[in-house]
Amino acid sequence: MHAQPGDWLVVKGVRVDLPEQRGRIIAVGGSGGTPPFTVRWIADDRVSTVFPGPDAVVLTEAEITARDEQDRARFERLRALRQAGGARSART
Repeated sequence: MHAQPGDWLVVKGVRVDLPEQRGRIIAVGGSGGTPPFTVRWIADDRVSTVFPGPDAVVLTEAEITARDEQDRARFERLRALRQAGGARSART
């Protein structure tokens, strides 16, 4: 795993009810961008040193923006389907 300051560290939740955690990488400790990473977590603005495990990925700013846009589009499609289904149920 390699990163540079400004990239994002995304750690997947280990359970369905545990959301993913995101943090901005502010420093890399290893040579060539390898861990440990110093990360500022967006959930609570804390800073910690992290040795990422297999449940983590590093994303660039462009990658995380594209991923967020895909998630928003998926949410909007699901919301539209739900509203259309609700309208059909009300008519029958």
